[in-house]
Amino acid sequence: MTLTAKEQSLLKDMKDSEKLCIDKYEKGAASAVDGQLKNLFSTLVTRERSHLDTLTKIEQTGTAPSMSGGGQQEAMTFTAAYQAGDTSENAKNDAYLCSDALSGEKQVSSLYNTCIFEFKDASLRAALAHIQTEEQNHGKMLYDYMTANGMY
Repeated sequence: MTLTAKEQSLLKDMKDSEKLCIDKYEKGAASAVDGQLKNLFSTLVTRERSHLDTLTKIEQTGTAPSMSGGGQQEAMTFTAAYQAGDTSENAKNDAYLCSDALSGEKQVSSLYNTCIFEFKDASLRAALAHIQTEEQNHGKMLYDYMTANGMY
């Protein structure tokens, strides 16, 4: 299937957003203090790379690749590394990284929401909706970490 110019432009926007997420999560994993947060960011790098690969396949073929995992919420359990009100530099650093990441996930999810409405092919819309659900799950994982550490 041939993608419209608008669909191609939106794919570029989504790919750029995924690349930014990958970059932020890689930098977050490198600068986070808490090992759980480093692990969370590393996990999210892998997920965002998968999204970028899916978008690249859509761009190259004009068709939706098969989507695995059903957009299911990945369960991660966090133990408190910080207490509510912790003003240590480590806590402030990790809280900043989490807030920035959560803000990014909200933005990316919103972009996918718009794009879903702009694609004419139902299978492409379903693929984008799948990715959007995963982005929302990423936000939930960040929220869970923040809640466990008194950051939200």
